[in-house]
Amino acid sequence: VLLLGAATTGVVGVVCIQALLRATRLREDAAIGIVLSVFFGFGVVILSYIQTNASSGAAGLNSFIYGQTAAMSRSDAFVMAGIALASVLAAFALLKEFTVVCFNDAFARVTGWPVGPIDLVMMALVVVVTVAGLQAVRVLDLLRGEGLAIEIEEALIGGAAVDATGGPLPQSTLALAKAADAVLLGAVGGPKWDVLARELRPERGLLGIRKELELFANLRPAILYPELANASSLKPEIVSGLDIMIVRELTGDIYFGQPRGIEERDGERVGFNTMLYSESEVRRIGHVAFQIARKRNHRLCSVDKMNVLETTQLWRDVMIEISAEYPDVELSHMLVDNAAMQLVRNPKQFDVMVTGNMFGDILSDEASMLTGSIGMLPSASLDCNNKGMYEPSHGSAPDIAGKGLANPLATILSVAMMLRYSFGLEEAAVRIERAVKGVLAAGMRTGDIYEPGTRKIGTAEMGDAVLAAM
Repeated sequence: VLLLGAATTGVVGVVCIQALLRATRLREDAAIGIVLSVFFGFGVVILSYIQTNASSGAAGLNSFIYGQTAAMSRSDAFVMAGIALASVLAAFALLKEFTVVCFNDAFARVTGWPVGPIDLVMMALVVVVTVAGLQAVRVLDLLRGEGLAIEIEEALIGGAAVDATGGPLPQSTLALAKAADAVLLGAVGGPKWDVLARELRPERGLLGIRKELELFANLRPAILYPELANASSLKPEIVSGLDIMIVRELTGDIYFGQPRGIEERDGERVGFNTMLYSESEVRRIGHVAFQIARKRNHRLCSVDKMNVLETTQLWRDVMIEISAEYPDVELSHMLVDNAAMQLVRNPKQFDVMVTGNMFGDILSDEASMLTGSIGMLPSASLDCNNKGMYEPSHGSAPDIAGKGLANPLATILSVAMMLRYSFGLEEAAVRIERAVKGVLAAGMRTGDIYEPGTRKIGTAEMGDAVLAAM
């Protein structure tokens, strides 16, 4: 009878789980948890009544069916406490999923209710993943399995969010990101969405989350691993030993300045943007750059275009003023066109570079090719409290999406930056970085950094190799 009951319960459970998945937007783990919690609670109810009401199982079941009751012993009370716990677990799972499923953006705007209130309490980390990003999550899962106290939740942004919700930055994603301690971000765009109105394009989600989280300091290290010297676009003797930190201001400049737009003037279309920086914005990013330079080789190069742009004349003036507070740091200045040339001509002259949003966007991508591939370049975007959003410097590479060819190392190294800057876990960060170095030293390469004599592997295989090295 017990075996038959267990088999029947198992079949019914599977059917219920599948029905939940088909009828709702529940994730599979949530559906399983709900069904198991309910079944556990129901089973304990039956057993407790059997124990309470009769000396034999048959009589106990009979009394349960016909509603006969008896006084409850202390042991029965413990059993019933288990029922209560199971009920709470089931109710929590249902409530949590209800907020995710039902409190969509439109509902939130109409009612003013928060999106996903349970998530706001529970989340410690929001993870927005791409194919390459999944390998980085596997690294976090390994550390979590070893005792790292971290909670991970996923949310939509960019193109995936446009497809699912109609906008690039859902309020539910923004709410989770604000409640989290850190954000691990995947790439957001692709030509599929370029036909949309500008405010609906995936990149607006990226700019929006940076602005809403006040992530003003973007750190982009450009490090050439010795094993990749031949993969660089420059001669090994030019780039060998390269280690540059580019500090980019992220929430100001022409990307955010107002007014902006396209309009008709005198019978023709005119496009216009506003390059704008306040003194406080420049001073804020300047302090970050000086403090990083102080921890490295005490050299800071500020990049501007002060000979043409008044905005960057202010930038240079403020940097000079700040330098008085850091007498141990050598400050130099360079015009952006010369800096672009010098990165190719003699990149090792730089240690820390600081610049505005647009110049930093361009120079950091240029620096990425010095390292062999943009697939090797992590980045961190920090607020004033070191809460950060961590992401690879590369884009979504739609031409190779789903083919298992993407290089996951930039995202994995972004996890190392997250552990270092937001969580203060230097040992774990170094462990990941050493694992990446070990994999490269063993000759494993994705296609973007492959060269004859090395072994070409795919995205998941590279993730496997890093995990094995850890």
